[in-house]
Amino acid sequence: MRLPSCFRSSGIASRGAGVVIWAVMLSVMVVAGELGEPALPSPHMLIPLLLGLVMAVTGFIRDRPPAPLSRASQALLGVLMGTYLNVSTLSQVSGSIAPFIVATLMTLLICQGAAWAMVRFSGVDRATATLGMIAGGSAAAVASAGDLDADGRQVAFMQYLRLGLIVASTPILLQVILPPQTGQAGETEGAGPWHLVHGHDQAMGLITLASVAALGVLLGRRLRLPSPALMGPMLLSAAVTVTGIAHGFAPDGMLRSLLFTMIGLDVGLRFSRQYMKSLRRLLPTALACTIAVSAACAALAWLLAAITRIPFGDAFLATTPGGINAVLATASSAHANLPLISSVQGLRLFEMAFLAPLLIRITHRKRQSGLRRT
Repeated sequence: MRLPSCFRSSGIASRGAGVVIWAVMLSVMVVAGELGEPALPSPHMLIPLLLGLVMAVTGFIRDRPPAPLSRASQALLGVLMGTYLNVSTLSQVSGSIAPFIVATLMTLLICQGAAWAMVRFSGVDRATATLGMIAGGSAAAVASAGDLDADGRQVAFMQYLRLGLIVASTPILLQVILPPQTGQAGETEGAGPWHLVHGHDQAMGLITLASVAALGVLLGRRLRLPSPALMGPMLLSAAVTVTGIAHGFAPDGMLRSLLFTMIGLDVGLRFSRQYMKSLRRLLPTALACTIAVSAACAALAWLLAAITRIPFGDAFLATTPGGINAVLATASSAHANLPLISSVQGLRLFEMAFLAPLLIRITHRKRQSGLRRT
């Protein structure tokens, strides 16, 4: 890794020193998140993201966290998402899963409209615009860009611009616009600072967590899923939870804080000065499209709340376009219905991950057919 200049000059630029520096940095940011709890919503996401952005733009750190650390955080996030992916929850709330499926499909159409605007006003190709504007599964979108003839750099820029804006704005909007919610299902209470998993048996929970994460990654690779480190553990965790094979292994307490800290830092470090300069021509249109998609999803949340009679705060968090990790952190601090929100977000993640490549391939075939005719 490329260390900050203050460390490179001292002659300790070794792999071991790099691991120590990242460990110290993450520890400091976890502590900063704890200190920010009384004043900020979702501080374990917001503070690392902002600090990472500042360090990247100023050039203090020029690389993202080590790949094994990023893959581990993705796998743990996948396990966490899978434990909340409970389709029966949706039916219990509204009597039917249909409104939620329609809502996620409507989100897909909204994103397609934003992709059309990116093609029309920024000149990016259709595959890049579709993956860049798709709501949910940012890691999957970036990972699958090369396989779908899209520009991975532009896809990453659009995805993480939206993710950064949503991570920063959603907790604040929820706190300012909506009244605080109390007593909702899904909130974990009484987790001490060294409580690492949700269950009472910490040792067995950690063993199960590690097993599900590792086997899930292997499953994702074997099935050739997009972003296998995320979606493999998510699928396996959901299957284990729904079938009742195991419970009480979801990341919690200090481990969950560290997970959100890692993800927030990883997002912030993507916005380097050179990266922003090379893609600044996309910024006005991408920003406008992101705001438009967010506003349309908020209107969709209002409609979903009216139809299903769930609280608007839950519907708002469930339909936020992307940033499921930030949504989970925000929902937890707002005492919202975590199983419902993560189920809707997870349902959309699956739809986006599998339908986006299909749409791109269909569009590509139509374009190739049109070129042959001309």
